[in-house]
Amino acid sequence: MTVAEFDDAEFAALKAEITAWVQGPGEEWAEKIEETGDVPAELFDELKSRGWLSLAAPAELGGRGIPFSRYLELLEQISKSHGSIRMLVHVINGTWRAMAPYASPELLDEVVKPSIAGDKLVAFTLTEPDNGTGADITTTVRREGDEYVMNGVKHLITFGVKADYLLIAARLEGSTGNDGTVAFAMPNRLPGAEVIDDSDTMGVRGTDHAILKFNEVRIPAKYRLGDEGQGLEVALGGFLLPSRVSVAMSAVGLAERAQELAIEFSKERVTFGKPLAQRQVIQFYIAENFGRIAAAKALIIQAARAYEQGAPEASALSSAAKMIAVEMLATVTDNALQVFGGRGYWKKNPIERVYRDARAQRFEEGTNEIQKLVVARAAITGEANTEGILNW
Repeated sequence: MTVAEFDDAEFAALKAEITAWVQGPGEEWAEKIEETGDVPAELFDELKSRGWLSLAAPAELGGRGIPFSRYLELLEQISKSHGSIRMLVHVINGTWRAMAPYASPELLDEVVKPSIAGDKLVAFTLTEPDNGTGADITTTVRREGDEYVMNGVKHLITFGVKADYLLIAARLEGSTGNDGTVAFAMPNRLPGAEVIDDSDTMGVRGTDHAILKFNEVRIPAKYRLGDEGQGLEVALGGFLLPSRVSVAMSAVGLAERAQELAIEFSKERVTFGKPLAQRQVIQFYIAENFGRIAAAKALIIQAARAYEQGAPEASALSSAAKMIAVEMLATVTDNALQVFGGRGYWKKNPIERVYRDARAQRFEEGTNEIQKLVVARAAITGEANTEGILNW
């Protein structure tokens, strides 16, 4: 399915397929993940065989060519499932965006296309223990002939344990600022690299996370993406900008799931002779949730269209969308849990898992404090304003 040949009927069928899976087999998989703390290989294979790991990539790279703003509709549905399932679909449908424009033909064949096909797993590798907003990264490389030698530490790296390759940003030794940054799509676990499993998290159970330590790790120069000095361009513009919009939409999907659970429970639970749904305080929770979800979703769609059109407001809108969406998710899940009362605190109720999973979006692709800096800078310099947004 290419952009030029986009078929609304085919898309609607795909969306219905995903929705039905999330409501059925997806819930069964969610229970297994919570029980074992791991995403089974069989689940990964199922997502791959259904083609859900290659939804957004262009046909020439082996993807289904679904436009970004329409892909978000699918991610919205998938995000109603377990957090680890959403994470797999989200990351694999996003890392190619950063790699493809900067990859050599050899890297396209070795890393990018196999990643889109679901044959190889790529981990986005930016954050460091004391850094991670961009130009402050301190992991270094130096050029020695046909190799780069890397030293440093990365942490909170999703899929860092199981990944075949790392989409990683570092800086040339002795450099400062953006101009000294370099990006690679390098094999994981090269000699001198240490991978430490750090996967015991509050929510999104089953997704592995790693601390990666590099000590004189030699990387063949063929794994470099783009030129020296383009490292943050690859990482921030190629991955983070659209990924922030994707995380925002995943917040909408999870909030909708929390709302669905709250409404369902409010109709079933009777106190003092009345279903909770007939009590005004519960109705207010549900109404507030509805409004917040709808408002966040509208902003996300604006951000997605701005990204697709290469608009100057795209960066600010992507950060604003994530900022608003994760704040919305926190309020909606809290309200939903309150509808359940004490029952929602027990793990046997899906709202408990939803509540825990909802915290992850608060720091994915940068905290809200970072998003506010991005938005404020754009607003103060005049790079983005609300007039431009309203004209989409």
